[in-house]
Amino acid sequence: RVSALPLQDAVDVEVYGAKAVGLGAALRAGLPVPPGLGLAASLVERLASGDEDAWRAVAPALAELASAPTAVRSSGIGEAAARAALARVWSSATSESAMRYRAKLGIEGAPKLGVVIQRCVAADVAGVMFTRCPVSGDDVRVIEASWGLGESVVAGLVAPDAFRLERGGRVLERSPGEK
Repeated sequence: RVSALPLQDAVDVEVYGAKAVGLGAALRAGLPVPPGLGLAASLVERLASGDEDAWRAVAPALAELASAPTAVRSSGIGEAAARAALARVWSSATSESAMRYRAKLGIEGAPKLGVVIQRCVAADVAGVMFTRCPVSGDDVRVIEASWGLGESVVAGLVAPDAFRLERGGRVLERSPGEK
């Protein structure tokens, strides 16, 4: 069974991952989140292995998003670019650094990876937010942002502005980046 659905319908973290479920919750709350798809980990594995039946099954949903640039961790337009981006995302789950991170957190078993394919927006400022500190695991929000698209932050091309916030939103630390 193919498990690709609109982000607003993603509710199961174990199937779609925290990012898809968080974006789905934001959409259901009425926040201005670009449309996209949540791909279940089991589907991502089939797609990454080149399963043509799985690709044919998700092609209609991808086509709906293809009228504008989409992001699958990196930018892509249409199914061919989505295939290449998904392959990069899948390989990143088993990279040496990802495996060290999993070991540090005591996560056992083979990596499972849900994927979000989402329409890009022309952003003046963008970045990433972690709901837990990715380095220490502390229960704080970490936000890193810079001018332009978030890819410059994700790819490490800039030293972004950085913020650490309590769960309730109080700013604990702010550090301007060099852009």
